[in-house]
Amino acid sequence: MSEEYYSCWCDEDCFPKTKSWNESRDCCTWDGVTCDLLNGHVIVLDLSCSQLAESIHPNSSLFQLHHLHTLNLAYNHFYYSSIPHSIGQLMNLRHLNLSHSQFDGKIPTEISYLSNLVSLDLSYSYGLQLDERTYETMLHNFTNLELLALFLGDISSPIPVSIHPNSSLFQLHHLHTLNLENNFFYPSSIPNGIGRLRNLRHLKLSFFDGKIPTEISYLSNLVSLDLSDGYELQLDERTFETMLHNFTNLELLSLSFVNISSPIPVNVSSSLRYLDLTDTNLRGVLTESSFLLPNSLETLNLGWNDLLKGVFPRSNTLLMELDISYTGISGELPHSIGTFSSLNHLNLYGCQFSGSIPDSIGNLTQITELDLSYNHFTGHIPSTISKLKHLTILGLGSNSFSGEIPDVFSNLQKLRYLDFVNNSFIGSFPASILSLTHLDHLGLSSNSLSGPLPSKASMHQKLSELDLSDNLLNGTIPSWVFNLPLVYSLPLHNNQFSGLADELKTNPTLETLDLNNNQLSGSFPQSLVNLTNLYSLDLSSNNITIDEGMNITFLSLSYLFLSSCQLKDFPHFLRNVKTLVYLDISNNKICGQIPNWFSGMRWNSLQFLNLSHNSLTGHLPQFHYYSLEYLDLKFNSLQGPLPSSICNMRKLTLLDLSHNYFSDAVPHCLGSMALLRVLDLRRNNFTGSLPPLCAHSTSLRTIVINGNRFEGPVPVSLLKCDSLEVLDVGSNAINDTFPAWLRTLLELQVLILKSNKFHGPISTCQTKFCFPKLRILDLSRNEFSGLLPAKIFGNFKAMIKLEGEDTEKLNSSRQLKYMELNSSFGTSYEDSVSLVIKGHDIELERVSTIMTTIDLSSNHFEGVIPKTLMDLSSLWLLNLSHNNLIGHIPMELGQLKTLEALDLSWNRLTGRIPQELTRMNFLAFLNLSQNHLVGPIPHGLQFNTFENESYGGNLDLCGPPLSKQCGTNDSSHVPQSLESEEDESESYFFSGFTWESVVIGYSFGLVVGTVMWSLMFKYRKPKWFVEFFDGLMPHKRRRPKKRAQRRRT
Repeated sequence: MSEEYYSCWCDEDCFPKTKSWNESRDCCTWDGVTCDLLNGHVIVLDLSCSQLAESIHPNSSLFQLHHLHTLNLAYNHFYYSSIPHSIGQLMNLRHLNLSHSQFDGKIPTEISYLSNLVSLDLSYSYGLQLDERTYETMLHNFTNLELLALFLGDISSPIPVSIHPNSSLFQLHHLHTLNLENNFFYPSSIPNGIGRLRNLRHLKLSFFDGKIPTEISYLSNLVSLDLSDGYELQLDERTFETMLHNFTNLELLSLSFVNISSPIPVNVSSSLRYLDLTDTNLRGVLTESSFLLPNSLETLNLGWNDLLKGVFPRSNTLLMELDISYTGISGELPHSIGTFSSLNHLNLYGCQFSGSIPDSIGNLTQITELDLSYNHFTGHIPSTISKLKHLTILGLGSNSFSGEIPDVFSNLQKLRYLDFVNNSFIGSFPASILSLTHLDHLGLSSNSLSGPLPSKASMHQKLSELDLSDNLLNGTIPSWVFNLPLVYSLPLHNNQFSGLADELKTNPTLETLDLNNNQLSGSFPQSLVNLTNLYSLDLSSNNITIDEGMNITFLSLSYLFLSSCQLKDFPHFLRNVKTLVYLDISNNKICGQIPNWFSGMRWNSLQFLNLSHNSLTGHLPQFHYYSLEYLDLKFNSLQGPLPSSICNMRKLTLLDLSHNYFSDAVPHCLGSMALLRVLDLRRNNFTGSLPPLCAHSTSLRTIVINGNRFEGPVPVSLLKCDSLEVLDVGSNAINDTFPAWLRTLLELQVLILKSNKFHGPISTCQTKFCFPKLRILDLSRNEFSGLLPAKIFGNFKAMIKLEGEDTEKLNSSRQLKYMELNSSFGTSYEDSVSLVIKGHDIELERVSTIMTTIDLSSNHFEGVIPKTLMDLSSLWLLNLSHNNLIGHIPMELGQLKTLEALDLSWNRLTGRIPQELTRMNFLAFLNLSQNHLVGPIPHGLQFNTFENESYGGNLDLCGPPLSKQCGTNDSSHVPQSLESEEDESESYFFSGFTWESVVIGYSFGLVVGTVMWSLMFKYRKPKWFVEFFDGLMPHKRRRPKKRAQRRRT
């Protein structure tokens, strides 16, 4: 065995003792051997940490040592051999220690012959098996046993050992130390018989579960109690208090991961030195005086108790280790922290501390580990940290520190870990850091450090992690950064570096280099070829050129990121790269056809290819990338038919050909691609019938084919798409009735059939599960007729608010999460939908997972608005405009408390506007125009924000905001009907989403925000964004020229 195996346990005491044994010398002088002084018999054999690495033969002379009373073989490696049966011959043994020695197999029955045993340690021998009979015989015979340690771990043993309350274990009245790890006992709970071992002083029980018995509190002589790692253990509050009251001699108490759910203990042993209550569901408030009792306390671990609140305590001068990480403790660090003069570990990671670090922190001169990460600290780092000369770990990441990092690290020569990430530090790189010769981790990312890096460094021999990303560092990156012998990943992205050192030494260690989003310009930096084992290279978002004649060879390169680099051609050096797995050259200026040499490359390992957002033209060539999983060619100018050879890439999970000029029919073989999960063909010129997708596959999750010229019906083969979540066939020429059979797709969330030639009534739903997860339904601009599908609405479970969920809670949880499919490459495909905003087709590039919409506008639906719509209490957008609906507006619509947009315009609705509609607190847009509504317009909440356009064309409505006064017959002030030209007669849905409604509305709905955010995300031009939405704002309308007004009657 290697020395490393032993050194982790034995340190400097590990050496091969048997090598000193020489038969020419008296064996009593050998290392590890002790003899009886009277008769010379060997009585002690201590070969622990002796690097023994072979099995023990049953006939070994070891078993002839009949006077032996102590045998210690701990911390060796006996290569998973069995304990010899001959062990039973050592009848005089009193102490047997075989721990940490990699014995395996069944514990021999003969071990029970050792009736004089006082201590037996078989801990950390996880391959040992113990049968019930041997176990009980051992305990029955070992009447003098004082120490027992069994950490057996073969849970595959067919018959586990019982540990019932009457077990012989609890008859060992001399036992003072019991150490059991439960992987083989049953029942797995701690028996109440434990309370009979009244002489116990040390008790360690690991991996038991169930309720800790009250009888454990009878063990009043305990000095140490360790029930840690009891992930399934429960300790009730009363038993906990009784334990603490009775254990007056307790020095060590470790209950980490035990579910206590108790207030902070107050009455503890005055002798207590070590207290570990990590992740025990402690609750309550920690006061300044919490640590004053007991004064003997040296170690206190209260971390991972998020219900624990309060402030930092006053001084306990003996405290050496304090861990209150991941708690709710808050406030400022007091100046008195400097009085913790013995402290060597302080962990406040993930708390709620704020304010600045006091200068008195410099008085903790014994501290070796200081972690204040993930708090709300502000201000500067005090220069007094230079006094902490024993510091090995300093973590200040993820706070709000500002100012310059003090250049005082030359005094902290023992530092191994230094982390300042995610703060607001400014100024230059602190040069004294580079003198720390023991440093192995340096994190300075996500700050505002500026200026160039120092040209030389002396700390590079042990540094294995360096992160300088997300700063304002500039200039040339010095060569030492690339020559760190232990660094395998180098994140330098999101800086302002302008160049690399001209000469770089050969570095076989560095595998990943990220220079994304810097200011590199000019020719590709050829010095990078000296990084001979470079596996991943990211030069995206720079301005580099790659000349055809450049001699660039990366023999190990697998991941290459060159997006947004202003490239005008395919990089020719790719011909020399044979191991590509991931290639992204999207968002460049590459134009023309895909070259033959590129499509002909035999990249057998290529799994990800992104050529999107370029100016590629011509036909799609045949690729030979048979391992390809992700192919993205969107936003190019590719044309012609889609070759059937694309189906040869059978491992494809995503195929995105959207926003091109592909034409003709789609190859039917796409329906046979078993692993395909996303098919996006939107905005092309495909024709013919829809392919029989899912004919031989059930993996498809997203199908988007809108904006083509597909005809015919929806293929019934979609019934096999069991995983389908998004189906968008909008804006084609599909001629079919409503595909009611889609209701069996239980995962379907988005169904868009808009702008086709669908016709006829929507059939009722006869099954219990009918579109249960559907959240977005768009059937607009078709020829559907008949009554609105009341029964189907009642089955939209995803649009029904859960019982007991109040509106306030619902809206407080509106955190924007989006529908997406994550890939194994760290990228994701985000689902998107198109909305018509006042005649503009706007593609929302991301769809919130809680957006719920129904758009049935511009059809021939008739009859009344069904009351089942009122059950959809999580609905945000409802558009029923441009139909032939009659009857009153149901007052129950007011129950849709989360509704943000309601469009019932261009129907034949009658009666008054229900006052109950004013209860919709989030309503940002309302359009009831062009109906036959009468009476006064209700007032209150959102209704006070709507203008004339919301009510126009209802001649008998009166009251504000209309100029017609209620109670008069004067019609001279009745507003003109909203006459529209043919191209404006489509739904006015969303036309009310204006800056004005945002400013004066009582609330700003998420849908409105999502639309605006998506526009900004897509165009990244706030000026355009403002101008565009300014065009949507309601201005004073001029009367349009009279044309044939589209009006269904």
